[in-house]
Amino acid sequence: MSESVEVTARISAQDKELLDKLATSTGRSKDYLISRAIREYLQNQTWQIEETKRAIEEADAGEFAGEEEVEAFFAKWRA
Repeated sequence: MSESVEVTARISAQDKELLDKLATSTGRSKDYLISRAIREYLQNQTWQIEETKRAIEEADAGEFAGEEEVEAFFAKWRA
């Protein structure tokens, strides 16, 4: 497990209330919930940025669907 460090952040009173309720209802600490939320957010954003970069590289290399391919794809789903 990686080393833990302390950080400080300001959140709205409403979010704090929701955090308190979630901690109580799940039996988890607020520290755990905050750490998990940050980890999931960072993983999601990292994935999204990497996929966007990959898509841009593919488009720059001319690797994207043409108009006919797109039309054929959507035609399969039209009733």
